[in-house]
Amino acid sequence: MRVILYTFLMFTFFLASCSEQKETSLEDNASHSLDLMEFDRSFSAMSKEKGMKSAFIEYIDSNGVLLRPNHMPLRGGAAIDFLIQQNDADYSLTWDPQHAVVAASGDLGFTYGIYVLHPQHQDTSFFGTYTHIWKKELDGKWKLLLNSVNEGIDYNDENQNFQ
Repeated sequence: MRVILYTFLMFTFFLASCSEQKETSLEDNASHSLDLMEFDRSFSAMSKEKGMKSAFIEYIDSNGVLLRPNHMPLRGGAAIDFLIQQNDADYSLTWDPQHAVVAASGDLGFTYGIYVLHPQHQDTSFFGTYTHIWKKELDGKWKLLLNSVNEGIDYNDENQNFQ
């Protein structure tokens, strides 16, 4: 009888410790998601300060993929070559992440949100949506694995929910 009681108590203790660890993991995951959103905002700030081209070349992984309208997927060297050829002197590109999720493993995540393209010599701005998929390097720095954009949203449409 003692063996059964002892086994029951150990099993109960084990279950209680597992559920407690899971709650901490959820808190850590939320913290990691907030950190990833802040990292994406830093990426946007660099784009505003130094230009879209410089920011993307700095943040993209060597095997990163760019999905652009009317283009086949651009991967790795082709993506970097595409970025190098861009002339970003006449506009600024910024974005604001609306949400982020980081995998339980902590090494993959994604952000999505709204981007704004500001041409220098026009009084208008162009809006769209984007998705970034990130991987965490061994040094703890995030690298962009995939950037996908969807052009032409009406940011003033009250029926759209951007959250």
